[in-house]
Amino acid sequence: METNPLSLNTFTTEKESATENEYRPTKIFIPDLLARWPWPRRINPQYAAVKKESATWTASFGAFSPKAQHAFDCCDFNLIACLGYPTAKKEHARAGCDLMNIFFVIDEYSDVSEPYEVQKQKDAIMDALRNPHKPRPKGEWIGGEMARQFWELTTRNASKGSQKRFILAFDEYLEAVVQQAIDRSGHRIRDIKSYFDLRRRTIGTRPTFSLIELALDIPDEIMSSPTIQEMTLASTDMIILKNDVASYNLEQSRGDDSHNILRVVTNEFGTDVNGAMLWTQDLHTKLEQKFLGAMAALPEWDEPLNSQVKEYCNGLGNWIRANNDWCFESGRYFGDRGLEIKEKRWMDLMPKQRNNGMQEIGPVLVDSSLL
Repeated sequence: METNPLSLNTFTTEKESATENEYRPTKIFIPDLLARWPWPRRINPQYAAVKKESATWTASFGAFSPKAQHAFDCCDFNLIACLGYPTAKKEHARAGCDLMNIFFVIDEYSDVSEPYEVQKQKDAIMDALRNPHKPRPKGEWIGGEMARQFWELTTRNASKGSQKRFILAFDEYLEAVVQQAIDRSGHRIRDIKSYFDLRRRTIGTRPTFSLIELALDIPDEIMSSPTIQEMTLASTDMIILKNDVASYNLEQSRGDDSHNILRVVTNEFGTDVNGAMLWTQDLHTKLEQKFLGAMAALPEWDEPLNSQVKEYCNGLGNWIRANNDWCFESGRYFGDRGLEIKEKRWMDLMPKQRNNGMQEIGPVLVDSSLL
């Protein structure tokens, strides 16, 4: 992830990048980034129950049209939560489902909003999280009330440390979403180093990881220790790579791939997408080694703290598997062909779509016949 320190500009514009069709293969290779990952797929036994509760709750806000809501439901963000928190008790699994649904409501709205609008969305959400018992003002964007209800319910069964770290992490996440909107409005493509600087926050892993510790009581000095911070950073970067690999084809077809490592790598090195896939695979292997090495070097503490730290760190390792499996099992990126593509490891490059007017807020069903 090293870049030229003498570079005068952090950004390049889309106009300065290689011409659109200069490096455009007809098929995309999907590397098996978790071929050697030791954490197996696991799912919370409360999945069916909490999915029903959270999906009903999310739909009650009327964030999308019926068509877009159907596409949102096909993404099954409750699945990623139950893969990510496989041992959580029911109330914590429900909190995970609600958080994942909120993340992607924010994602759908911020993607089509101007930076000043995204800033207002951030302000509403953070005020709601800091004041979960205060009624939201009439006419406010629905994200504020979603956040308020989520946090009011979650804090009933959450440790003080997890609450504090979640608020800090979510503020950082939303600030990065605002910056992403600024980048998008300026048609900017970052270099690799500055991309990771921003993407480590827009990916939302730190607030996600805070929910691993809802039932834990780990002091700040241990959570901020170099070993745990190294594991947190490595797991975040691996999740970024997997998510960007899975989402790239859909994003490039819709002209929304500027915040994706594959576009950044092709732009910086002048390679095609499959060359960028190999670069990503090589980096992922190095990150795996860094994570596993840090985990092996974890210090020992007195009980029950030692068991809690190990539970948290195992949760980080599990989330890397969870994100990967959800990408293929849900309809978010591959429609109904995710498991087939996971097995074949190849798919067709989707054609560019044309925007013929105002874009409806919310996801659109993936046409898997184009894959």
